[in-house]
Amino acid sequence: MIAHRTLRIELGKSTRTLCVVGTENTVYLSRYAPVESKFFSVKCTPSVRCRAVPTTAGGSLFSPQPLTNSSVLFISMDTASELPNESKLSVKFYGSKSEELGNAVLHLTAVEISLDVDADRDGVVEKNNPNKASWKWGPKGHGAILLVNCDSESYGKKEVDNVNEDISKVADLKDMSRMILRTKGPAKLPEGYKLSLHITQTDAESVRVFRNRSAGQPQASSSFKYMLLKLFMEDYPLVLNKEHLAGEVPYLGGNSELEFFVEGLRFPDKDFEGLVTINLSLLEPSAQDFPETPIYTDKVVFRVAPWIMTPNTLNPVEVFVCSTKDNKEFLKGMRNLVQKNGYKLKICHEYMNRGDRWMQDEIEFGYIDAPHHGFPVVLDSPRDGDLRDFPYEKLLGPDFGYVTRYAKAEEVSSLDSFGNLELSPPVIVNGKNYPLGRIIIGVAFPTTVHGRNMTKVVQDFLWAQKVQEPIALYSDWLAVGHVDEFMSFVPAPDRKGFRLLLASPDAAYKIFRNVQKNGNGKAKLFQGKEEEISVDEILGDEKLQAENDYVQNCIDWNRDVLKKELGLDEEDIIDLPILFKILPEEENRAVAYYPDLVNMIVLGKNLGIPKPFGPQVNGSCVLEKEMQLLMEPLGLNCTFIDDFSSYHKLMGEVHCGSNVLRERFSFRWWNLEL
Repeated sequence: MIAHRTLRIELGKSTRTLCVVGTENTVYLSRYAPVESKFFSVKCTPSVRCRAVPTTAGGSLFSPQPLTNSSVLFISMDTASELPNESKLSVKFYGSKSEELGNAVLHLTAVEISLDVDADRDGVVEKNNPNKASWKWGPKGHGAILLVNCDSESYGKKEVDNVNEDISKVADLKDMSRMILRTKGPAKLPEGYKLSLHITQTDAESVRVFRNRSAGQPQASSSFKYMLLKLFMEDYPLVLNKEHLAGEVPYLGGNSELEFFVEGLRFPDKDFEGLVTINLSLLEPSAQDFPETPIYTDKVVFRVAPWIMTPNTLNPVEVFVCSTKDNKEFLKGMRNLVQKNGYKLKICHEYMNRGDRWMQDEIEFGYIDAPHHGFPVVLDSPRDGDLRDFPYEKLLGPDFGYVTRYAKAEEVSSLDSFGNLELSPPVIVNGKNYPLGRIIIGVAFPTTVHGRNMTKVVQDFLWAQKVQEPIALYSDWLAVGHVDEFMSFVPAPDRKGFRLLLASPDAAYKIFRNVQKNGNGKAKLFQGKEEEISVDEILGDEKLQAENDYVQNCIDWNRDVLKKELGLDEEDIIDLPILFKILPEEENRAVAYYPDLVNMIVLGKNLGIPKPFGPQVNGSCVLEKEMQLLMEPLGLNCTFIDDFSSYHKLMGEVHCGSNVLRERFSFRWWNLEL
């Protein structure tokens, strides 16, 4: 759309103005004509285009035209001027066609102005994209993308980069989005004209803008490190922030480009949709003691990249576990599993974890992505256990970001630990595509009056990211209350590319009854441990049966939700044989009776499964054998890890005690159809 601007002219005087190439300037002629005027004519130099409405058919503006109250003159210029005021236009008014009443002269300078961003999302800042001032989702969409600068490139004290209002390292620039002001025109603007970059007070909460003042970069030298750092920071002065909503930027003259770096300050959230607008205005001087007025504004729109989770079906990059004084068997099993399959293992030692072994509960790995750059970002849980320093002190760094949400201590429950935050693989549901999967959280049953829920600030954050629409399951029936206690996903070579694994007391009882039927009822669970118990005793425990009937009902409710929300058929679900028990001291909530098979770590085609210590028949654990029968046809390998004393007895398992940084999706989030 062509921009329009209303111009003023003065009878009997010469005025000067700036005209932006590609805009049309409007003069309402009757405003400036003498009262007795009946006609007007217009003359201009060849570089100026003008037309009037209305005019007589075939009439030329060089000869007198009838003047009416609705006579409007439209003025435009197609090419930039080489010198100030080099073009000219004059308007002459007449009482009759031969009676001249006076004229007004307008001296014009034409400039090209374009504030540019990567609106077509190809990593290049193209010139004057027609869609740069709006944002649209989808593969045929448009609009620039901005990363939250939440990693740490800073010298000295570690902190998230966007805490500082300066750029201290070249590497920090790649975390920002380039914006270019392209201008073409005379060497200098006419006196008094200025260019100003500006944002709203609301957008200033979300964005910061720096200018590149130097064509070259300072060369590093250890003997002048401080001086060079100071020089480097001066090469990228801050233009816009919360204290400076507008800032003058230089006009460089000729055919030139001025580079800016735009920094994202916060993620989309309940109070922030994620869109920010940056404006560039050409200011015209007014009379003395009056401020300049804008005569042309160009603008660009950015969307802040969302935080994106990764599912079990993406390839692992690095596995994280804690080392404690009592988890040597667990660590041994994890080390063998991880290293055997060629992945990296990162161990958080006790000086940092202070005995807090629940790596899954403290953090959730995700990432942010833009056409020009992307990097992992860890979401830190508000649980604030003894692992609370680990994500900030050990993970935050160059190209590894950090984000958290703070809640009042009294609002935080076990459901705010991130064993209660999972992600489905990509799915299509009733024709709607979720190529980045769907977030899954656990909450209280809708009719529960005093149930526990994931805190509102975290839920608001997850919903605001938009690209992985959350699903709420019922998990408050569990003592710990995490969805990973009854569900997981594993890759599969067929159907939807994965299977949903669900804990199933019914499946467990079916196996145990078969063991009893085959004459092995005296076979023991937990053989050699204090908890040792026979299959006959388990099947004879009516209270335990009633408890597991209740648990199965809870899981079946979630099963129906997942089938609906993920578009699953029964063939997409595998039931794992797991029993639970109710703890009166935990307000009659449930925990796994034996190590919870579903609470596993998934590393490609290799599964790290809690060793269940099930009944031995013919020298084999029937529960381990069942897991192999269920998983191996999918091309998956089962490794059973002893977590009995160090995790299971503390109401957690392998998945609770580990975490996995994974590769990013190949699908780019901005191509979503929303």
